[in-house]
Amino acid sequence: MTGQYEGLRSGQLAEAAGVNPQTLRYYERRGLLAEPERTLGGHRLYPAEAVTVLRVIKTAQRLGFSLDEVADLLETTSHRHGDRDAGLAERARAKLIEVEQRITDLELVRATLREAVDAGCDDLIACARQPRCPLPFTDLTPADAKKP
Repeated sequence: MTGQYEGLRSGQLAEAAGVNPQTLRYYERRGLLAEPERTLGGHRLYPAEAVTVLRVIKTAQRLGFSLDEVADLLETTSHRHGDRDAGLAERARAKLIEVEQRITDLELVRATLREAVDAGCDDLIACARQPRCPLPFTDLTPADAKKP
C-alpha cells in the first residue's frame, strides 16, 4: 500500500466518474477496473487515475462498444505502456461501419413506420390482411420470425 489513506473511497470515485458504487464492483469483477487497495478497516481506496478509466469505459460504451470490447481495448492499452495502440483505430473503424449499418437499418424502420402511420394501420392483424399494408409481414423468413 503506497500510503495508508491515499486514494478515493468508493463513493468519492463513483461521484467523480458519474457512476454508482455498484458499477465499480461490477467493473472490478469484469476486470475493467483494477481491484483497489484497502484501508486497515477494509475500505476500498482507488487511485485518482481510476476516474479516467471509468470515464473511458463509459465513453466507449456510449460509442457503441460492448463491455467485452472495452475490456479488450483496456487490456491492449495497458500492455503497451503508453505506446499508441494501432488496434484502437482499427476497432473504431469497424465500430463506425457497424454504426452506419444500424443507422441505415433504423432509417428503413423509420420509413416503414411512417408508411404504417400514413396508411392508418391501427390493428396489426387487420393491417396484415390488407394489400396496402406497408409492414413487411411477407418479408419475414423463418429465422427472422424466431427473433424476439
